[in-house]
Amino acid sequence: MKKKHGTLYTVIQFSMILLFALFLRKFVLTPVEVIGISMEPTYHESDRLWQTSLVSPKRFDVATFPSPRDGKRIVKRVVGLPGDTIRMENDQLYINDKKYDEPYLDEFKEALTDGQPLTADFTLASTAAGPATVVPEGKYFVLGDNRRKADDSRYFGFVDKEDIVGVVYFRYYPLNKIGVQ
Repeated sequence: MKKKHGTLYTVIQFSMILLFALFLRKFVLTPVEVIGISMEPTYHESDRLWQTSLVSPKRFDVATFPSPRDGKRIVKRVVGLPGDTIRMENDQLYINDKKYDEPYLDEFKEALTDGQPLTADFTLASTAAGPATVVPEGKYFVLGDNRRKADDSRYFGFVDKEDIVGVVYFRYYPLNKIGVQ
């Protein structure tokens, strides 16, 4: 009788461990591979990241969602939250008419040699998100860090809150760049 009780206990323990591992894999340690150059210099092609779906994105978080173009999961930076006005003037980001620094772009801006801004001037109304002038409820405005090459909200419009798969929090590859993001 003891043996049967011990076996049942072992099966229950194994089941709990398996459920916990599945929970971690689905919601906490979801791997993502960066495809393309739209997030350089922050992330490069084939970087491996972990994301969590347990938190909602905040301003300047890097989030993942299916591309409106082909459905593949893409990585972009959340710039505009519901209720925000967004514009870019002379390579300076303005959110709700307040200047915001983007230190993650400094390396890219310093490397420019053609005298052109990294990010062309725009307002929400002049992008694919137009004619809207404010980010609607339940939507986000996202930008790639490689502004000259990124396919982002300027070209495909707002991203629905329900489409956000997760928020990136850790890079695990390449090993020389491993760490919390």
